[in-house]
Amino acid sequence: MSLEIVNVYQSLLGIYGDQGNGKVLLKRAQWRGIDATLTQVEPGQPLPDTGDIFLLGGGEDGAQTSAVRALKADGGLHRAVDRGAVVFAVCAGYQVLGHSFGVGDADELREGLGLLDVTTTRGPKRAVGEVLHRWTAPGAQAGDDAWLTGFENHGGYTHLGADATPLARREIGVGNADDGTEGAVQGKVVGTYPHGPILPRNPALADWLLQLALDHELDPLPSPEHDALRRDRLAAVRR
Repeated sequence: MSLEIVNVYQSLLGIYGDQGNGKVLLKRAQWRGIDATLTQVEPGQPLPDTGDIFLLGGGEDGAQTSAVRALKADGGLHRAVDRGAVVFAVCAGYQVLGHSFGVGDADELREGLGLLDVTTTRGPKRAVGEVLHRWTAPGAQAGDDAWLTGFENHGGYTHLGADATPLARREIGVGNADDGTEGAVQGKVVGTYPHGPILPRNPALADWLLQLALDHELDPLPSPEHDALRRDRLAAVRR
C-alpha cells in the first residue's frame, strides 16, 4: 500500500504554516505502516499524475491569481480530481478552488478553478481569531473529535452552491459568511478556512482525508497526551 501526498505551490499558498498539514498526513500514514511520500511542487514544475492527496494553503491576493494561472496551465489538479484524488485546501487555497473569488479593496472578481461549487467576495469585516466548528459533513466524528479548532484570518466570505456541502457548522468565529457554515465538501474536494495548521490540531480530520484517499477505514492511533491537549484547547476557545 502506497500514498503520495503533494504540497502544491507552497511559495504562493503556504504563508501561514499550512505546509504542516502535509507533514501530519505523512506521519499518520507512516505510523500505520503505509508507504507514504510527501512531494513539494512549485510553479513551473508539473503536478504528479501519481498524487493521491493534493494540499493548498493560504496566500495573498496576488499569489492566489498567480496560483490559479499556473494550475490552469498545468491541468494536473483537474486531472487528479477526475481520477478520484483528494484535494484539501485552506483559506486562499479554498477560495481559488471555487468558481470565482474577489481580490483587493475593490473586490475585483477573478475566475477560480471551478473544482468546488462556491464563490467568494469581500466581506464586511475581516475574520480574525480562534474558531470552533462542529464537523457535520460525511465522515464527521463523535465526541471531542466532532469539534474542529483553528485560527482564521480572511477577508473573503464564501457562499456555497447546490453541489457543495458545508464541512461544519460554526460555533465560534466567522467561517464561510453569515449563514453559520464553515468550509465545503464536494466529492473528495474539501475546502476550509482555519490555519493552525488545522490538521495537527484536528487529527481525526487528517485521518478522514487519509481514508478518503485510501478508500478504507484506518485503525485508530491512540494518543492520551494529544487528547488532553485538545480538551484544553476546546475549553480555552470557549472561554
